[in-house]
This record gives sequence, structure tokens and C-alpha cells, in this order.
Amino acid sequence: MKIIVLPGDGIGPEITEATTGVLRAASEAFQLGIEMEHDVVGLESFRLHGTTVKPELLDRVKAADGFVMGPTSTLDYKKGDAKQVGPSAFFRKGLDLFANIRPARTYAGMPARLGQFDLVVVRENTEGFYADRNMEAGNAEILVTPDVVVSLRKITRPACLRIARSAFELAGRRRNKVTAVHKANVLSVGDGMFLACCREVQKDFPEIELEEIIVDAMMAHVVRNPARFDVIVTTNMFGDILSDLTAEMSGSLGLGGSLNAGAETAMAQAAHGSAPDIAGQGIANPASLILSAALLLSWHGRRKGEPRYVEAGTAIEQAMADAIAAGECTRDIGGKLGTAAAGAAVAARLKR
Repeated sequence: MKIIVLPGDGIGPEITEATTGVLRAASEAFQLGIEMEHDVVGLESFRLHGTTVKPELLDRVKAADGFVMGPTSTLDYKKGDAKQVGPSAFFRKGLDLFANIRPARTYAGMPARLGQFDLVVVRENTEGFYADRNMEAGNAEILVTPDVVVSLRKITRPACLRIARSAFELAGRRRNKVTAVHKANVLSVGDGMFLACCREVQKDFPEIELEEIIVDAMMAHVVRNPARFDVIVTTNMFGDILSDLTAEMSGSLGLGGSLNAGAETAMAQAAHGSAPDIAGQGIANPASLILSAALLLSWHGRRKGEPRYVEAGTAIEQAMADAIAAGECTRDIGGKLGTAAAGAAVAARLKR
């Protein structure tokens, strides 16, 4: 398996180094033959090449089996400058990474304030209210007058069908339940289409239960009893908000793995930001990116029909859980280790 590694900005290089150490350990333990090639995006790329993402990097990533990208400091980029594009948006558009997979679970050794749970948010990733991803050209947020803004939302049947199918396929590997989160009582046409697509796809998975919950009620239900949920599927903005909530419910946003998957490739990407205020201090939590890399291995294994990659992904997740239970983690989640040592603790468990 060939993986392109893009460290990003802020704490990105630190957590990426910890993650590649875990990947090397998994490759050795499961005889995966992983090859990792490094490149740059973000501020370092702008310093070296005058652009935050080299255009030729897209083809390089396409030729690989997947890629790992650290967080980037997009708020520091100059808005409107074609040379300072957000790397995440660049790859999401260029590679059609339509499914954002965001697991969240509780861990032994950490307080489970809302009870034990294990769920996954499957978020549509290419359209919706986000102004940067639903127009062929231009922007979907329009300043009509100095006092009036109109924001456009795009919902399409093909996008709804494929994200629904991703959710049902995932639920078939878990506990056979899908919850569709929507606002069809108000957004009756767009979310009505989304729900219709979920119901249509469910016909191909008769063994899987489908429930439908309005998004505002969902926020109450998931906090009240998160254990009732298995796979949650929803449109872009609702999924963006809900996945951060469920990650924090697990104990920290730093525990939220994230995979941006398309039909041909996938990007492992930490669910959190670049945290420039703690960059270089060796205290950043690498768990999110490590768990994201585990998702990438499992995705590759299922796509290629190679079970050892799925086994390696599962083993990384278990090694992370065991390390947290033993207190071999960073301070923000109850441990005493720095970034490098926390990554090394997970890698050591894989080697054993």
C-alpha cells in the first residue's frame, strides 16, 4: 500500500510523525508493505512553492492508495488568493471525497459521563449549505445589499443515494441500525429528498433498521442516550455539527477519527484544527490522526479485498483503546505522555 503523507500546519507535523510511527509498526506486524512518501501542503508549501497546494500533488495522490493529512491553518490563509486554497477543500473537490466517516466511542480509563457508547456519523461531504462546495463557479453565499445575505443550499439525489448506501453498508458490518437525521419538517423539499433516498436504499438492506429523527430532537436524544445509536447518516452541515458533538461526548475532540472517502481514494484527516498555540511543545494529542489512519487501512482492505489491512486497522484502534486504559496517552485525556511518547505507546502495543 502506498500512502502520501502531508503533515500540514501547527501541530500537524508532530501528530503526523507519531501517526507514521504507528503505521510502520502496523505494517511490520501485519506484513502490509506500506510505503510512505512525504510532501507538503499549507504554510510550508506556500513558503517553499508559493502555493498552499501544488497542483501536481492531486495526480500524485490519485496514483497512491490513500493519503494522510495533518490539520492546516486555513484561517491564516489570505481569502480570495488562488495560491492560498484550503488543502482539505482542494482534495475533497478534486477527488470527490463524498463520505466523511466520523466514529465516536467511549474508552475505558476515561469518564463516561453519558454512559458507554459506540457510534459512527456518516456525513455527506460535497454539497449542502457550505458555500465552497455547491457551485461549479462562483460562491453560493451572496451579498445582495450591504444588509442582505442569501445562502444557497444544494441537495442532489445522486449524492443522497450514495451517502445513504455508505451508511447502510457500514451498518451491515456493525449493529444493523441506521438513523437518518434531517429537518424535513421545514426543509421539506431538500431533506424530503434525502429521506426518500434513505428509504429507497434501505430496500436493498431489509435486515437493517432505519429510523428518522429531526436534527434538533437528535441533539437531545444523542446526549440523553447515545448507546441507542449505531450509524447516523445526515447531510453536510448537520453532520459537521453532530460529529463534533459526538467526538466531544467520547471525552475529547482529540479522540475523533475522520476519514474522507471517495470511490477511488480516501484521506485520513484529524477531526480537530492545527492548534498553533501549542505547536512545537510536544503536548498535542495524536489520537485523532492515528485513529483516522486506522480507518484508512480498513477502507483500503475492504476495497481491495485484503483482510489483513482491515485487521491492522482494527488492531490500531484496539491498541489505542488499551493505551488510553493504561494511561499511556497525552494529558488532555488523562495521561502524562507527550505527543511522540503517546504515539510510541500505541506502536509498541502493535509490535507486541
